[in-house]
Amino acid sequence: MFFLYEFVTRVEPSLAAGSIKQFYRLSDARFGTVSSLFFWVYAPMQILAGLLMDRYGARRYVLLGIFCCAAGVLLFAATGNAMLAALGRMLTGFGASFAFVAALWLVNHWFAPERFALLSSTVNAVGMLGAAIGGVVLSNLIASAGWRPVFVATAGAGMVLFLLALFFLHDPPSPATGAISPVATHFRQSLRAVIGSRRTWVIALIGMLYYVPVNVYGGLWGTTELISSRHVSAVTAEALVSLIFWGIAAGSVFAGWLSDRLGHRKWLLFAGALFTALAYAGALYLPGPLWLEAGLLLAAGFFGGSQMLTFAMAKEGQASGLTGTVVAFTNTIGIAGAMIFQPLVGYLADLSGGDIRRALMVVPLCAGLAALLLLFLPEYRHPDHQPRAHRPT
Repeated sequence: MFFLYEFVTRVEPSLAAGSIKQFYRLSDARFGTVSSLFFWVYAPMQILAGLLMDRYGARRYVLLGIFCCAAGVLLFAATGNAMLAALGRMLTGFGASFAFVAALWLVNHWFAPERFALLSSTVNAVGMLGAAIGGVVLSNLIASAGWRPVFVATAGAGMVLFLLALFFLHDPPSPATGAISPVATHFRQSLRAVIGSRRTWVIALIGMLYYVPVNVYGGLWGTTELISSRHVSAVTAEALVSLIFWGIAAGSVFAGWLSDRLGHRKWLLFAGALFTALAYAGALYLPGPLWLEAGLLLAAGFFGGSQMLTFAMAKEGQASGLTGTVVAFTNTIGIAGAMIFQPLVGYLADLSGGDIRRALMVVPLCAGLAALLLLFLPEYRHPDHQPRAHRPT
């Protein structure tokens, strides 16, 4: 539920891009920069979040994260100052940085390794469904009530989620419960094992390139592109973009189920990245009716759901006690794509006189490059993550 919530707060500015730009007097490039501040905090915090969870467990950091995420949304909505709004966006990113790592850490330590791909993909699916449903609902609310009241209500929902976590979330047995080494030594050894792995770096880069479409098109610029290129209303544009998240929800679960059933990751990832690139290219540049656009965006999301398998590949290359750190590192590099490409698309659009469609060429190109890199990556599974490895029941 926290991952669902943080994903809504992640994409929320895209639902009212025009109004927010006008309210704070921002150009496309500056709006892209303010929105991307979420990721400038979120990405580097991933490493620390993973290290802390591997050492102390997840519960306390989920509570901290929910509170800060909601407080950041409230600050963004309550101020009339662009600098304070930017600070609110950074606070939201700080809180959100704990959500995804905590969810996958809990999945890894509560369940057997042969269920990781399916269950981690289910976590992703819940987040994507939240973005899909929430995006359409919030777009309608923003159209009728304005973006600031809706953002305040979102902050209130975060406080309700905080209370639910306070009473119902518990940590499983894990290596963190028996850790006795000094904290500095634990952090140093964990970082050395993860960052020193060339294979982990390659998987993280693949994940970054594969996730650029979601962060850049689905998370910020897709609605603007559809309004300017397809001449549809903001609500219709958001409904079309929400199909990406519906597709990811279904594609994540399907890819996770199939991957666990087959016991393989690489070629499912390759096929998913390749078809993702083709679907986005078609959605951006093929002429046709809206039903075709809708079908291509749904397909782009479905094939994009396989990106979750990069986390399974990454954590399966390391010992179980490093799960939080390796998932966090992979997600850090993945989120770096938003830090780079969200403002880059705005900059390219400004250079081309506001042509968002041309600037979004980076979306299919990144997914295609991810497929190419997968051809050179071998599969490997650490003994801790082999089927029938011991886990708490």
